[in-house]
Amino acid sequence: MHGLTFIQDLAVVLVVAGVVGWLCQRVHLSVVVGFLVAGIVAGPKSPLVSLVKDASSIETLAQLGLVFLMFSIGLGLSLRKMRRLGPGLMMATFGGAIVMYYLSRLLGASLDWSSTESLFLAGMLMVSSSAIIGKILQETGTNHERSGQLAMGISVLEDVVAVVMLTLLSSVVSVVEGGTGGGAKLGGTLLNLGAFVVLAGILGLLLVPWLLKRMSISAHEELQTLGLAALLFGMAVVAVQAGYSPALGAFLLGTIVAETSHRHQVERTFEGMRDVFSAVFFVAIGMQIDVRELWSSAGLIAGVAAFTLVARPLAVTSGLTLIGTPLKDAMRTGLTGTPIGEFSFIIAQLGVTAAVVPARFYPLAVGVSLLTTLFAPFLTRRSERIADAVIARQPRWLADWIGAYHGWLDGLQQRRSRNLLWKLSRKRLIQVSVGGLFVTGLVVFSGQFFAMAEEMIGRGKLFPHDLELIFITILVLMVLAPLVAIWRNFSAMAMLYAEVSTKGHPHANRLRPLVETGLKILAGGGMFVWIAAIQPAEGMGKHVLLFSAVVAVIALVVLRRKLIYWHSEMEVELMSVIETGDSKMTATTAPWLQPHGEWNLHMIDCTLPDLADCQGKKISELGLRTRFGCSVVGIERQGFMIPLPPPEAVLYPRDKVLLLGTPEQVNAGKAFLGAVSGAPTADSLFEEVQMEALNVPFWSRASGRTLAELSPAQNHGVQIAGVNRNGLRILNPRAQETIRAGDEVLALGAPVHIAAFKAWLRERVEETPEDVKAD
Repeated sequence: MHGLTFIQDLAVVLVVAGVVGWLCQRVHLSVVVGFLVAGIVAGPKSPLVSLVKDASSIETLAQLGLVFLMFSIGLGLSLRKMRRLGPGLMMATFGGAIVMYYLSRLLGASLDWSSTESLFLAGMLMVSSSAIIGKILQETGTNHERSGQLAMGISVLEDVVAVVMLTLLSSVVSVVEGGTGGGAKLGGTLLNLGAFVVLAGILGLLLVPWLLKRMSISAHEELQTLGLAALLFGMAVVAVQAGYSPALGAFLLGTIVAETSHRHQVERTFEGMRDVFSAVFFVAIGMQIDVRELWSSAGLIAGVAAFTLVARPLAVTSGLTLIGTPLKDAMRTGLTGTPIGEFSFIIAQLGVTAAVVPARFYPLAVGVSLLTTLFAPFLTRRSERIADAVIARQPRWLADWIGAYHGWLDGLQQRRSRNLLWKLSRKRLIQVSVGGLFVTGLVVFSGQFFAMAEEMIGRGKLFPHDLELIFITILVLMVLAPLVAIWRNFSAMAMLYAEVSTKGHPHANRLRPLVETGLKILAGGGMFVWIAAIQPAEGMGKHVLLFSAVVAVIALVVLRRKLIYWHSEMEVELMSVIETGDSKMTATTAPWLQPHGEWNLHMIDCTLPDLADCQGKKISELGLRTRFGCSVVGIERQGFMIPLPPPEAVLYPRDKVLLLGTPEQVNAGKAFLGAVSGAPTADSLFEEVQMEALNVPFWSRASGRTLAELSPAQNHGVQIAGVNRNGLRILNPRAQETIRAGDEVLALGAPVHIAAFKAWLRERVEETPEDVKAD
C-alpha cells in the first residue's frame, strides 16, 4: 500500500530527525545540522541501510517545508524593521554581498571552474543563515550587544539578497538551457522581479490586512488557519505562474503579514506545521547527499570552508566600515556572521537539479555549512579578543585612512541634512520609483492575469473580444491612477529644480519657465518610452490597443480628480498599515545598547517552556537577584514588551524574559527559568465550570454574614453570581450583601469546589459554652 509506505517513511524521517537533532542540541549545535545528518543516515544513499523506501514522497513534503520555511523567514522581516535598521545597514549588507560575490568568483576562477559554477558558488557563500546566527547569538549571550544586533540585522537583510540571487540564478538556468538571452535577459529578470515584488507587496498590503481583520472578527480560529494557509499556498502558486520560485511567493506573504497586527497570532498558529515541514525540508536535503561524495570532496569542502571563514568576515567588515561603523564593531559583526545555511542549500539544489553545476555542489554546501556552524560559536565568543588583536596590528596608514574616511562621511551627512533640495525631493523620488515598478508589474504580468481570467470565465459570452476589452478597461483604470501621481511628482520636482537652478540668475523670471518646461518635456518623453517598452503588444490586435488608448484619454478627461483621490486614498491606506505598531515597545523596537564592556554586564533572553517550574510565580517569589545576582529587566508577552516589570509581575509559559547581569549570573538565571522537573501539575478546571443553586439552612454558619466576610472565592474557590431572597433575585451581589437563612445562592465554580462549599453551608456547628452564655 502506497499510503502506508508514505506514513512509514514520514515516521522514520521524523524519528531520526528528532533523535539526531536532540543529540546536536545536547552538544550545542544547531538542530539544522542534526536534520541534515538525519537525512544522510536515513536516505537512499546511506552507506549502512536505507530506512526510507519512497524518497520522492518525502521530497514532495520538502516543498511544503520550503514554503513554510520561507514564510517564517518573511515574518521576521518587514518594511518597519527595514526602516528601523536604516538605509545605512542596507547599503552595508549589499556592499558586503558584492565584495563576497567577487571574492567567490575569484575563488571559482582559481579552481578553474566555469562561470556558471563560480556564479552558483558566489550565490551559496554570499548569504548567511539567520536561523543559525540567531541561535548562536542567543546561546553566547551576545544577541543584545551592538555587534550581535548588527549581525542579526545583516543576516535578515541578506535574506533579501538571497531571494534576489535565487531569482537571478533561476534566470541563469533558463539562459543556459535556452542558450540565448545573456545579460539582457538577466537585466530584464531583475527589473521584472522588482516590479513583481512591488505589485504583490502593494496589493498584499491593501488586501491581506483587511482579510485577516475580517476573519478575526467573523471566523473561528480553525477557519482563520485554513484561510491563511490558502493565502500562503495561493501566493506560492501566483509566484510560480509569474515565472518565479514558490519560495518567493511565501517569502513575500510573510513580509506582508509581518506588517499587520496579526503577526504574532499567525506565528503561533503555524509554529507546529513550520517546525515539522521545515525539518522534513532539511532532511530531504540530507537525503540527497552521498557520504562517499562527501568524503571524496573533503579537501574541497575544507578549503572552501576556510575561505568562507576568512572572506565573509572581510566582506561584512568592509561593508560596515564603508557606512562609518567603528572598525571594532564591524569586525566583531563579521566574525559573527560566518555560518551559511538554508538559502545555500536551496541554491545548490537549484543548480544540481537543473544540471548546470556538478552533483558535488550538494555535499559542498552541506559540508561548508557544517564546518562554519561548528566554528561560529568559537569566533563569536572570541570576536572582541580577535578584533582587538587585529586592530593593534593594523598599519598606521590604514588607521589614518579609515579615520579620514569616517570624518568625510560625517561631513557629508551634515551637508546632506542641510540640503533643502534633497529633503524636498527624496520622498517624491521614492514615490516615483514605487509607482513605476507597480505599473510595470501590472503591465508586464497582465498576460498571466489574462490567462487566469480566461481559464475561469472564458471569452465570447457577451460579444466578440468581450474578455479582452473588459480586461483592458480594468487594467487601464488601475494603471492611470499611479501614472497621474508619477506625472504630478515629476511636475513638482521640475518646478522645484527650476526654482533652485535659476536662483540668483539676472534673468531668472524668464529662464525659470523654460527650465521647468524642458524638464517636463524630458519627463514626459521618458514616461512615453517606458510605457511603450513594457506594454504587451504581442498577441493583441490593433483595435484592442486603440480601444485602450481611447479608454485612457476618456478616463483622464472625466476621472482625473477621482484618479488623484483614489491614489491618495491608497497611499494613506498603505502608510497606515506600515506605520501600525510603530509606537508599540517590543523587543525589536528597543534601541541598540551602547558598549558597556567596562561594566562586565550582559543581557540575555530566554523563553519559558510550557512546563517550566517557575510558571505562575511572581518575580519576587523566584528571588533571582538573591540567588544568582541577575535581574529581570523586561518581559515580552504575545508580541508586547513589558519594560522593567515590578516584583509582583507573574511569569507565564512562552514569556520571553530579559535578564541583566554578568555572564555567569545571567546564564545561571536562564538555566533556572528554563528548568522543567516534570512534576505533575493541577489539571485546568476551566471547561468544568458550572453554576448551581444552593439553599442556606437556618443553622448555616453563613447566615448573617456579608460576602466580604465569607470571601467564598478565596476560601472555597467559588463565586456568588446571584441571591434569590423570597422571589427577589439579586444579580452579581456586592461585597456588603448579607446572606440570610433561607436564601438561595447561585454558586459559580468547578463541581468539586461547589460540592465542598455546599457541604460547608450545610455543616452544623455545635454551640460552645461561650455561645450559650452569649444567647
